[in-house]
Amino acid sequence: MPITKLLERNAALYPNDIALVELNPDIQEKRRRTWREYSLVETNPLCHYRREITWNVFNEKANRVANLLLSRGVKKGDKVGILLMNCLEWLPIYFGILKTGGVAVPLNFRYTAEEIRYCLELADVNILLFGPEFIGRVEEIADEIARTRILFFVGNTFCPTFAEDYDRQVSNYSSVLPDIEISEDDDAAIYFSSGTTGFPKAILHAHRALSHAAVVEQKHHGQTRDDVFLCIPPLYHTGAKMHWFGSLISAGKAVLLRGVKPETILEAISNERCTIVWLLVPWAQDILEKLDNGSLKLENYHVKQFRLMHIGAQPVPQSLVRRWQKYFPGQAYDTNYGLSESIGPGAVHLGVENIRKVGAIGVPGYGWEAKIVKEDGVTEVARGEVGELALKGPGVMRCYYHNPEATAEVMRGDWLLTGDMAKQDEEGFYYLVDRKKDVIVCGGENLYPVEIENFLSRYPKIKDVAVIGIPDARLGEIAAAIIEPAEGAVCTAEEIEEFCRELPRYKRPRRIIFAKVPRNATGKIEKPLLRKMYHADRLVDGQNRS
Repeated sequence: MPITKLLERNAALYPNDIALVELNPDIQEKRRRTWREYSLVETNPLCHYRREITWNVFNEKANRVANLLLSRGVKKGDKVGILLMNCLEWLPIYFGILKTGGVAVPLNFRYTAEEIRYCLELADVNILLFGPEFIGRVEEIADEIARTRILFFVGNTFCPTFAEDYDRQVSNYSSVLPDIEISEDDDAAIYFSSGTTGFPKAILHAHRALSHAAVVEQKHHGQTRDDVFLCIPPLYHTGAKMHWFGSLISAGKAVLLRGVKPETILEAISNERCTIVWLLVPWAQDILEKLDNGSLKLENYHVKQFRLMHIGAQPVPQSLVRRWQKYFPGQAYDTNYGLSESIGPGAVHLGVENIRKVGAIGVPGYGWEAKIVKEDGVTEVARGEVGELALKGPGVMRCYYHNPEATAEVMRGDWLLTGDMAKQDEEGFYYLVDRKKDVIVCGGENLYPVEIENFLSRYPKIKDVAVIGIPDARLGEIAAAIIEPAEGAVCTAEEIEEFCRELPRYKRPRRIIFAKVPRNATGKIEKPLLRKMYHADRLVDGQNRS
């Protein structure tokens, strides 16, 4: 059944139970920052607060959103964009879109104005709901995008003149469920993923993929109404939302935390009595570092109820899990693997009962199949040999929207080619070895070397440049720029770093290396050679063994 039915069920059975809590515990530093400086998770710069809503209020808000959108002409299959930081409004808006039979289109909050425009056009978005953090970027393109789209501003600050006030409009609409028939075969959501060129591709999913993700999450982690899930990553990520679906199907409480400081995370776990937390590797490492040096003490927090920690989005060092178990010896652990094309995490997972196999990404998740194939994308390799990981299951995307060529490159019938090279051991556990694509995964964020290379090539003192991922103990890998200076030019790392301030912080190279950039006879950068030179070959395999 569509996940909208789960929300309606929860509202009927548990109307007064708390569904969502939003925590903004920290005030940002006072120095002026632009959006380009944003980290993966941001606190609100104005104030600290705690807000909550019940399942009944959640459902009523979603119904009001749906009725507002229907009044503006939204029909089944129409696309509605969401450009918001994590907040209490995010999920009711998402479900309101689904209740119209429309397609929800979440956008990365660090998109530039041009990337926002590109994605709106690519996904045929009819309406865009955006928050106060995006006023400047939307204003840059407002004259263009508002010609054919309705813009709603979601926030308690002054509404810009080029948009309508969402709060004022939505309050006037009925909280009764609109009479729209929705099936599992209907289109539900478009998520964006980028290739090595950095240009986003629109990934189309059906309702079946969303509802299956909810079932998978509960099957893997056994959520009940008593569980409290701490959600830190942004909700535009498939990972964050699909892990939250475990709370949806179990009618449990979830906490949306805007902050990643170790003490902030532990305070949220303690004060909200969180039982399940999904962490990215850097956040877990930061917590461990402070526990190791004594600046954080577990006895100051209520963590006995904290039963499960799971990690995904990048390879997990075995050493991290071993250190974590010293502080949380009775706690369950799971690693989740997936990609936006397979509706996020859980297509392959370690399983809480298989902690002895840390280093592996695990076995196929509930309802999923996996295999390792040769270059033809069909023929399976012998067990123990390296090939490309392929997935099959209800969560596989329908297609890359408006891009049949790209779809054909990764789909082999019902099988999805992931682009990740892997191998399988004698017990059937899968291990990532390396990436077929050049994508760099830094702290859970995808970086696209070509995009960074194109930017750096604008600097007049640079003759040639290549960007690769190199190992990093905390972030998994970081972007390293190999720079060949122009003849006769004197170029310093400080100069490059200053030039890169035009990039969002997460895209900036963290290491600058001055050396010749090797190219083959056809002019292509020899990145395998560079990885070998800088000890980045078989990067993932090395991390899994650490």
